[in-house]
Amino acid sequence: MPSTTAASARDRFTLGVLQLGALAVVLAASPYKQFDLDRYFVPKELVLHVCAAVGALVWVSKCRRVTITVVDALLAAFLLESVISAASAINLWAAERALAISISGALLFWVASALRRIGLVRPLLVALAFAVVVGAATSLAQAYGVQTEFFSLNRAPGGTFGNRNFVAHLCAIGTPLVLLTALTARRGFGSIFGGIAMAVLAAALVMSRSRAAWLAVLVLAVPTGLLALLTRQRWADGRTLRRLFVMGATAAAGVAVAVLLPNRLEWKSENPYLESATGLVNYKEGSGRGRLVQYENSVRMTLAHPLFGVGPGNWPVAYPKYASRNDPSMSQEDGLTSNPWPSSDWVAYLSERGIIGFALLLLVFLGLLGRAIGELRAGGARDPERVLTAIALVGTIIATAVVGAFDAVLLIAVPTFFVWTLAGALSPPQLRGLDYGTGIREIGPILVVVLGAIAIGRSATEFAAIATYGTSARLGAIQEAAMLDPGNYRIRIKAAQAYLSRGDCRRARPHSRAARSHLPNAAEPRRRVAPSGGRR
Repeated sequence: MPSTTAASARDRFTLGVLQLGALAVVLAASPYKQFDLDRYFVPKELVLHVCAAVGALVWVSKCRRVTITVVDALLAAFLLESVISAASAINLWAAERALAISISGALLFWVASALRRIGLVRPLLVALAFAVVVGAATSLAQAYGVQTEFFSLNRAPGGTFGNRNFVAHLCAIGTPLVLLTALTARRGFGSIFGGIAMAVLAAALVMSRSRAAWLAVLVLAVPTGLLALLTRQRWADGRTLRRLFVMGATAAAGVAVAVLLPNRLEWKSENPYLESATGLVNYKEGSGRGRLVQYENSVRMTLAHPLFGVGPGNWPVAYPKYASRNDPSMSQEDGLTSNPWPSSDWVAYLSERGIIGFALLLLVFLGLLGRAIGELRAGGARDPERVLTAIALVGTIIATAVVGAFDAVLLIAVPTFFVWTLAGALSPPQLRGLDYGTGIREIGPILVVVLGAIAIGRSATEFAAIATYGTSARLGAIQEAAMLDPGNYRIRIKAAQAYLSRGDCRRARPHSRAARSHLPNAAEPRRRVAPSGGRR
């Protein structure tokens, strides 16, 4: 954690970068429908990397010393382990992309931690809460008939996320934050915003039908409610209790509106919300049963690569070797996984980064929980904002753990941005640690520039490839897209198909072989290589 003094112009610039980035990462999307997931993921990853690199560069350039706490050391060790894991991955393109997301998340954690130390955390939290509500609002806009090229019809209402589950994850993770900013608002306008925000979040959560998000909200309510009850003498006054009552009432109103007000969603079930509620923990059939099969096979993958895993982002590369017959996670046509990640963050980290990486990340979050509990146990003078901030940190971590147990969360850009920024902004400052100052101002900026250039450059060329491919069907455009993003399996396959349709096997073969090297268990590249004279 960087050690600094009072806020300066650089500090406020860093704050502005994170504030604008929170809104940008929520809204960033592209209209190129050929890339159903990446047209959302790639621009959001670009925003994530730009904000993390710029914020960290400005911050580290002014630091003379850093105080390394236990959590900082564990997080740095996790990143180092991830680098080692990535170096041994089959698909280095996928490994670099996943690793970059983890590194950017860690940089945001350290920058946000430093902003709290100098008293700039309040405007950051307000901006994050506003961005969460805007994201939920895009989901509601689609649900009630707003149409745009930036929305996807698949998994509606996903808004600018392209998937209703991803919106719901952010709403669940952001609920403690919205409550915190409303309850501790300096003016009445803040509490009014909080009431509207809770209604929007509640409605978006209901309409998402995301059982992982629903379960997360239910689970986080128990420990945070208990902590609030035990510490009520330190935060509960008449104004705060009135605001809390209003938040509850508006959230209930949001739920009622979502259930009763007609919308444009075409659910197949007559009682879609009741159906999702009754299947909340159903593990005997449907997606619940499929998850258990996937988890079991992923554990087998972990046992085969116990220490460092198969590499960041390489779960879909290795999983087909361990899939069982008629595995619900597999597409039977092309030999690929149905999704580019497992249905759990924790399964992903365990199988991709091994027992060591998984344990280090788990210790990071346990360390953050320990900070929050220590803050609540400290007692002392009545300080409602300090107490409620610690409770909000507990709620944020629990929500992240629960949704991450059933879906991809920290594997993608938006939750990574919010979870790690909130972890830094909400964590109590730690004065004890190892002070280190040698070479910080000399080596730190160079390291950030190198890492940022790699991550930003990769995301920028990926986005350029998507735009090139998505705006023209010409062979020249497909070839250019393949050059811009050599690691893109879909573009490689399309290029091979285009050349084969012209009878040009010589030019088709490199693209087929490249695609096969990225996903060696896929059937499609083998079919494309065989007609052009390669081995089957």
